[in-house]
Amino acid sequence: MTIPPLGLGTWKIPAELLPDLIPESIALGYRHFDCACDYGNETAVGEGLRRALKTGSVTRDELWVTSKLWNTYHHPDHVRAACERSLRDLGLEVLDLYHVHFPITLAYVPFEERYPPGWFFDPEALHPAMQPVKIPLADTWGAMEGLVEAGLVKEIGVCNFCTSLLRDLISYARITPSTLQVEMHPYLTQSRLLRYAQEENIAVTAFSPFGAGSYVPLDMAEAHESVLADPAVLEIAAAAGKSPAQIVLRWAVQRGTSVIPKSQSPRRLAENLAIFDFALDPAAMARLDALDRGRRFNDPAEFGEKAFRTYYPIFD
Repeated sequence: MTIPPLGLGTWKIPAELLPDLIPESIALGYRHFDCACDYGNETAVGEGLRRALKTGSVTRDELWVTSKLWNTYHHPDHVRAACERSLRDLGLEVLDLYHVHFPITLAYVPFEERYPPGWFFDPEALHPAMQPVKIPLADTWGAMEGLVEAGLVKEIGVCNFCTSLLRDLISYARITPSTLQVEMHPYLTQSRLLRYAQEENIAVTAFSPFGAGSYVPLDMAEAHESVLADPAVLEIAAAAGKSPAQIVLRWAVQRGTSVIPKSQSPRRLAENLAIFDFALDPAAMARLDALDRGRRFNDPAEFGEKAFRTYYPIFD
């Protein structure tokens, strides 16, 4: 099974909604679910999956479930335990894909002390901050490869990697990352990174496909930066008789990426899925490509310093 082109992102979806939302989305046709330890809702996702599987409306083999290794578990001694915790919370025996969430290594926080551990090493400290530690990516990746060999995950990948870091990883990996997940939308097209990954046969998944929406409440974006309100997007949507969201998602799929929009609304869930009955012409694609302004909303160099008292750049 290959990664479905459109999935449901579960970041910031309240846990109390997911036991019902997951079966509802499966009934609509969703088969791809993007999860992570750090989202703090994997147990609720697991309950939703259990309910759907119990009805017989879908089989486990028809689903693609992704989770992610958090920053505090990069040491090889902790990688398997972190994966097994996500598996237990999700109620699964195997993950379809397990990602390194960020190329960020933070001090270990035991499960019994705090889970998910978040970004602060000690939230109760007088001046709480991230606590970076030095762990080679090669060591973490070797433990990730061990998860495949142990049958706990089918594929392994990375998130939030730049081209040079991805190139370095490929140079020594025994198991090449199957997937790269990065922020990608018309204001951040990342065309060079996309081309390089595709030339290396690494699938690309775009998160935050609508841009600013999820980041405005976090004070990481301004409301006027919404891709969905861009005049070009609105004009293309009107001409096609589609919603702005459908135009942006169709653009992502036509570029050869999978895409994981988030929604809590059954109406919007259905709308987001209805992007396979039309195509954008080359002129529309080029116009959307031209909106690129290099605007990254999810940047640890910025939110790390503002929210967690730690400057931690990972992008050039």
